[in-house]
Amino acid sequence: MNIEKIGGQIAALRKAKGLTQSELGDRIGVSFQAVSKWERGETLPDITLLPDLARILETTIDYILLGSEKVVEYKGRFTVTDIKNGLDCLKKSGEYLGKENIIYRAAIKGINTDLNTDIEEAFTNDYVFEAFLAEAIIQNLISGLYVDISDVKNNFRHEHFKKIVVDYCNRYGIK
Repeated sequence: MNIEKIGGQIAALRKAKGLTQSELGDRIGVSFQAVSKWERGETLPDITLLPDLARILETTIDYILLGSEKVVEYKGRFTVTDIKNGLDCLKKSGEYLGKENIIYRAAIKGINTDLNTDIEEAFTNDYVFEAFLAEAIIQNLISGLYVDISDVKNNFRHEHFKKIVVDYCNRYGIK
């Protein structure tokens, strides 16, 4: 284990968060001198401090100790095709049930109310459809699911929405 490297990791993370050694020390319950010794590679943080240190620095203990990429654990995986099929099923439910069917109308009303929009416009307008597709993908990312970045890049025709979703993927550790 390279103590200097660990100290460098802590210093870089602290600075990236805009914290002084005193501020980090105060938040974790140690002196700024202790933080300084960690960063200079003279000592290591007590093992009991590592979970709080990782939380404050918004990283993982592995990243602090090993310098590797942040480890992100996803709850599951989905594809862009899965999302497209889900939106298509919603459209088809209007065809199968009838657009005046109370079940279909309630589903549409709920979506329109919660999203302050008109989902039925997405069924006839490709640009609006991709806006809904992007939103559905982003919501899955937020909930901890994984999508392959190449799948995103290959399934959007509108660069605007592709860029938004790729930016979110990057934010959630998907490169």
